[in-house]
Amino acid sequence: MCVNERRKLIVPPHLGYGSIGVPGMIPADATLYFDIILVDVWNKKDEVQITTLEKPSQCNRTVQNSDFVRYHYNGTLLDGTYFDSSYSRSSSYDTYVGSGWLIKGMDQGLLGMCAGEWRKIIVPPFLAYGEKGYGTIIPAHSSLVFHVFLIDFHNPKDGITVQSQVIPQNCKRRAVTGDYVRYHYNGTLMDGVLFDSSYSRNNTYNTYIGMGYIIPGMDAGLQGVCIGEWRRIIIPPHLGYGEKGAGNSIPGSAVLIFDVHVIDFHNPKDSVDIEVTYKPEVCNVTSKKGDFILYHYNCSLLDGTLLFSSNNYENPQQISLGMNKVIDGLEIGLTGMCAGERRTIIVPPHLAHGESGARGVPASAVIQFDIELLHREEGIPDGYLFIWLGDTPDNLFEAMDLDKNGEVPLEEFSTFLKAQVEEGKGRFLPGVDREKSISDMFVNQDRNKDEKITADELRLKTEEEAENVHEEL
Repeated sequence: MCVNERRKLIVPPHLGYGSIGVPGMIPADATLYFDIILVDVWNKKDEVQITTLEKPSQCNRTVQNSDFVRYHYNGTLLDGTYFDSSYSRSSSYDTYVGSGWLIKGMDQGLLGMCAGEWRKIIVPPFLAYGEKGYGTIIPAHSSLVFHVFLIDFHNPKDGITVQSQVIPQNCKRRAVTGDYVRYHYNGTLMDGVLFDSSYSRNNTYNTYIGMGYIIPGMDAGLQGVCIGEWRRIIIPPHLGYGEKGAGNSIPGSAVLIFDVHVIDFHNPKDSVDIEVTYKPEVCNVTSKKGDFILYHYNCSLLDGTLLFSSNNYENPQQISLGMNKVIDGLEIGLTGMCAGERRTIIVPPHLAHGESGARGVPASAVIQFDIELLHREEGIPDGYLFIWLGDTPDNLFEAMDLDKNGEVPLEEFSTFLKAQVEEGKGRFLPGVDREKSISDMFVNQDRNKDEKITADELRLKTEEEAENVHEEL
């Protein structure tokens, strides 16, 4: 007979109780009729029967003795009678394997399972609850059938596991303790259930590594990453959220899987990284503080996202170095360049836009500039529109009064200053329209606003500054 098979048996007296019968119950020479259903069957030589119903395509490790497992199950008797289910409690069954916490048949049946595997495990009674059964739900001598889904498992001795690494070809430096890392991640349980994602917030997760700001498994798992690297980090619960879990999304004793993409990282001690990609053969003079320069640039994040480009404007970028017109890191990167030179400059956030970021620039972002210096010329001190390159004429007003009539109109003022520049005796503020500089200088000297300058009105800027100091004193 098979389990759950039904049979009707007709037993003649000579194969029953014969001419004697059973006093008070079965008459002599009685034919017996039996309606039978086979509930269970087993043999003392039986072993645990294991049938794999479904198995994941990838299985890097299987359950061994002393592992801690989390699984769901439905438990029935051999005839299909239900006696228990973890699903009814909305909680997995969590226990150690091979440590005496389970019936012997389950200890054996769970060995060799992969996370995500489904199994049917049939346990004979002598490897289950034997002659006594279990309470009112499992009769004595019952074979048990478990349909098991293994959610995850780990060993208390496990460390983190790093898988599926995609490392960029150009990896100049790997992250170490004390570095500040910006990364995106998807966090899942071993059964694939998503519990968190930085992508859903459209913001990277930013933190120091190796300093206890994140769970120990992530602190260890981010060690040695490259900028732009993808990696999977598998974290056992004692390096994650332990027996208690976290909130409603991470169960107690859960193994965590983080699929991580490292956007960038830096160290607070980092300086600007400068790579010269092209340099002219002749380079006698380089840019320095005070110089006026013209340059083209592309500004991007280290994942390649373009933030700004001077090519989007009609004219190249222009600044005077040392005037605090650009971020500190770019100022450093633009110093010491020849006209025609090209550089790639990597600027850490503390020399860029810092923890707050800027319009279009994420907080704590490392920035890359690709720069070409187009033009360089000597600058002049801050606050000046024109400087003398040698000594000032002994009598400046007489030299400026070209027609010697005792007054200098704008045209005469302009002609004189332009002649000084042509003769190499003076220099205008670079990057500013020359006519505008002349007009502004003339207005400053025309103190009574009668559109001409007299000897009494003319003052050098150095004289004005000295008078102001005297008045303050």
